[in-house]
This record gives sequence, C-alpha cells and structure tokens, in this order.
Amino acid sequence: MSALEESKSIGDMPVEEFREFGHKMIDWIADYLKDIEELPVLPDIKPGDIKSQLPENPPETGEEFSKIFRDVDDLILPGVTHWNHPNFMAYFNSTASGPGILAEMLTAAFNINGMVWKTCPSSAELEETMLNWLKQILNLPENFWGIIYDTASVSTMHAVACAREYYQDLEIRKRGMSGRNDLQRLRVYASEHAHSSIDKAALTLGLGLEGIHKIEVDDQFRMIPEKLAEAIEEDLSKGYYPICVVATIGTTSTTSADPLEKIAEIAKSKNIWLHVDAAHSGVTAMLPEMAEYFSGIEHADSMVVNPHKWLFTPIDLSVFYTKHPDVLKSAFSLVHEYLKTAEDNSAINYMDYGIQLGRRFRSLKLWFIIRYFGKNGLADRIREHIRLGNMFTSWVDASENFERLAPVPFSTVCFRALKEDSSGEEINNFNQNLMDEINKTGKLFLSHTKLNEKFSIRLVVSGIRTEERHVKEAWNLIQKVYNEKINDPN
Repeated sequence: MSALEESKSIGDMPVEEFREFGHKMIDWIADYLKDIEELPVLPDIKPGDIKSQLPENPPETGEEFSKIFRDVDDLILPGVTHWNHPNFMAYFNSTASGPGILAEMLTAAFNINGMVWKTCPSSAELEETMLNWLKQILNLPENFWGIIYDTASVSTMHAVACAREYYQDLEIRKRGMSGRNDLQRLRVYASEHAHSSIDKAALTLGLGLEGIHKIEVDDQFRMIPEKLAEAIEEDLSKGYYPICVVATIGTTSTTSADPLEKIAEIAKSKNIWLHVDAAHSGVTAMLPEMAEYFSGIEHADSMVVNPHKWLFTPIDLSVFYTKHPDVLKSAFSLVHEYLKTAEDNSAINYMDYGIQLGRRFRSLKLWFIIRYFGKNGLADRIREHIRLGNMFTSWVDASENFERLAPVPFSTVCFRALKEDSSGEEINNFNQNLMDEINKTGKLFLSHTKLNEKFSIRLVVSGIRTEERHVKEAWNLIQKVYNEKINDPN
C-alpha cells in the first residue's frame, strides 16, 4: 500500500493533497472564467451522451484525485450549458461573480447547519444583517423582515402559506384542510402571466389548481385591476374565501410589471394578503429611474427577490420579505426538545420561519458580493444591462425583418422574425426553427415564450460578463441566420 493509499484509507483527504488540488482547482476556475467565450454556450449533445460515458457501477476502491480532475474536462465539461457565458441570453440568466464563487467555496468549507442561532451564530446574525443591507439597497419599507430560502418557488410557497395562516378563523394549522365540511374553497389571484410557482404552491398547500383564479392582462401583459376586482366579487358571491393576491414585477415571459398601486388598493379593501413576485426584476428597485414599477410596495404583505437571478450570486439564494414574521412563524414553528436552547428568547432561530430545518450559510455570498461591488457598483452593472436591452430593442424596432411583441421595461426583449406571406403556425414554426438554428451554432443561447399565440424569441441581458460587443454579436448572428433561412429554407 502506498503512503497516499494508507493516509486516506481512514479519514479525509490529506491536507497536503487538498492544498495541491485546491490550488489547481482555483487555477482551473480562473482559466474557465477567463476563456469561457472559447466554449460553446450550449453543448451539442443528445440525451444519454454523458450517461453513456459514465461507469454503471461505483468504484470498489478510491481513485486518484488527478483522474477525477481529468474527467471533469473529459466527461463533464462537454455537457455543461454555460450559464456564466456572456452569450447566455436565455431564460433569466444567473451568473456567478468571482466574490460569490469564493464565498460558495468558504460556505462548503464551514459546512454549518444554521438551524438555530446556537448551531452557527455567525450565520444567523450575518443573514439578519445582510437582509437589512439588501432592504436598504432596494429602498424597501423599514418594516419588512427577511429570510433567505433557496429559490423563488420556495419563497412563493411560504408566501401563500403565510396568507393561509393569516386568517386565524380557518384554523388550518390545527385542523388542516382535508375532511372538513366547514371550510370554504380558498382562492389565490394572479395574472395569466404569473410564474408557475404560484400553481405549484397551490398544489403543495392543498388549494389545488382550482384554487387559483387567473386574471386577464392588458395589451402590455399586465394584470387588469378591474378584472381582479370582478373576480373577487364573483368568488365571494359563490361563497369562496379569497386569501391572496399575487402581483408580479417582472413577469417570466415579458418582464411586464403589474400595476401594484391599484392592485394593492383592491387587496386592502378586501383584507386579502398581497404578495409581490419580483424574483427577477426586484433588484432594479435600487435604481431611482425604476421607482415607478415599485410604487405601492409599502402595501405588500410579502415579497420575493432573487439575488441569484440578477445580483451575480451563485445559485441558489432567494430572499423573502414580509411585514408579518409572526404569521410566518405561526405557520411553521415546531420546536422539539432536542432543538431548544437557552438563547431561544433572545436570538432568531430561522428554522422557525419555514419548512426547512437544515439551512446553508447562504448569506456569506451576499456579504462578499455587496462588500466587493458596493451599492453603486451593483447599480452600475444593472443599469448597463438595461441600456444594452434598450439598444437591442432599438435594432429590432428599426428592422423590417423583425418585430417586437412586448414592452421592454427592464432588459428582456421579446421579438420574432417576419416572413413574407406567412402567418399563424407557419410563422411560428419559422421562428422556432430560427431560434433552434441560432442555438445550434453554440455562439448564442436564446429561449422563447408564446404571446397571444405568437412564438416569441426572448433575449435577456443580465449576465455580469455580457458587454455591448456581445449584444452586437448576438444581433449580427440573429440576422445572419435569418438571411440564411430566408434564402435557403431547407
């Protein structure tokens, strides 16, 4: 048995070996980020290609770390979609900044579980402080109390759970919902363009899909407040119980912003919990020129914003704010004897405020990122992305071959190509094929949505490495592939 084999036969990787490969890993990551533009943003592989190269059975004995490291290059890298790539302009890009990556490494090294204050005081108190910092940066109401979850879907689920618990007469915590003939159907209201997490929250919490009343949108894909008021009155006449209205600032398809002030007035008049989904666009609240979209936020009962979407934070980190932390605690707090500590009455135990018991040290990423870039540095980067989105919009609007299909309040552009004598499914298929051909080049990654049955290509500018030259190259590539398809449709 070699010295290395003997040293790792019992216990962890030797410190010397960890140090050696830790340095190599940092060098690898640094080179990866430096040279990322040389990689195709989208891998050219088929389902099963990666799995077919992996052994079906685990190794009986440990392998040299150098071999594992080589296999990252040979087996894993070819199947990676590079979300950190400056030409990743699909979905809502989540780019990891340098300080965020370093914080993630430190988080793994600490490997704490922030169940209660005592299991890691630094985690509990840094989280509290970072959420106060972020609240100040985003100009949010002073009485918002925050907690970090993993994703917006989980934050939204907690918002709806809060709304359900808010109405104490329902006795949901004590009696549940099943087998009761005294419980009215509960209703949640959201626009037709609201995120699917609202539907999943209804499924998870026992409201069912029939518990969601989808509200019509206007020609800018914003919820129509008058339709919301009508829907609530209709449901009340049927004996339903309205518990939550979800207003979205930055819808998933178009990033449209629902008219928050008017929606808030309706919710308040009926004593209905108001949740604001600002998962993607909420970070723009730090910009004075975007204040119009957040007018009325002080009336919200809860809000979600995801730093991992547009604040350069490695996935995952979702922030949930509420004016009613007591309601959140009432919905989820369960303290068994083995979790009780002497500090319970003088410190925050975040396990009391959600479904999770185990909690990662996520706030460390916010601490590194906010301190490294500063409020002004973050604002400058987001403002630049909005400028680039508007620049791309101007090219689409000026082109005879493309048309814009939605407003661009932030930096997401929905557009489609035009084709003479084509309409309906034919033009939809043309745009689908156009997008697929663009993505196949590996030089750009775009996604899509459907707006009024029209296939819409989406281009999003929100990556920390995306510069003006990348947006220009994207427009040139889109036009090049378009011209190729027009001249040679086969």
